Amino acid sequence: MTATTAAATRATVPLNRAALALLVPVGPLAVAVLRAVLPYSTTDGSAELAAKASAHQGAQGAVLWLGLIALLTLVPGTIAIGLQAARRSPRLGTAGLVLAVAGFSSLYAVGISDHVALSAARSGLASADTARLLDDLQGLPPVAVGSVLFVAGHILGVVLLGIALWRSRVVPAWAGVALVASQPLHAVFAVALPNATLDGLAWGLTAVGFAAAAPAVVRGTDGSAR
Repeated sequence: MTATTAAATRATVPLNRAALALLVPVGPLAVAVLRAVLPYSTTDGSAELAAKASAHQGAQGAVLWLGLIALLTLVPGTIAIGLQAARRSPRLGTAGLVLAVAGFSSLYAVGISDHVALSAARSGLASADTARLLDDLQGLPPVAVGSVLFVAGHILGVVLLGIALWRSRVVPAWAGVALVASQPLHAVFAVALPNATLDGLAWGLTAVGFAAAAPAVVRGTDGSAR
């Protein structure tokens, strides 16, 4: 009985790691699709957000589902690859892990407006009233602080994780470059030069970098990418 249990445990551990590895790229991939289908721009004010969410309720509904997938998968996926980075590059890896997890854990703060905007549109609330509600919502201290933490944490955290994974050869150089560049590019195409397609592709680079790090989750502490 003991031998059978031990054998089952040995067989289960790699399966659990494989399942976690498959989860790793799901979060950033969900955000990539979300950013591509988002019916409004990040730079839009509350009035524009309310009007566009009301005019494109199907796309806005998809945003909510994709946001839920991201919320459920970004943190465990980041922890999985972040632990690999922290083991091999303690300072950079740990800093990147802490910042990225703090940032992704604050996703609720930027996503809550999407829920309110769609709910208001479906209940028949006038766009002007929805805009005032969104302005008040975004001014709440927990939402404002969470929004700043999300933006700063996920951008800086992913950059540091990319550097740590690259330097410690957990991922190939091309994947490290993709991961390091992805979130600064997201910031450019979300705010400086708004472009939904390019923003989605920037998050796609994050998904590619996460996917490249996923095999290290299966390997555990053994081996590195060359």
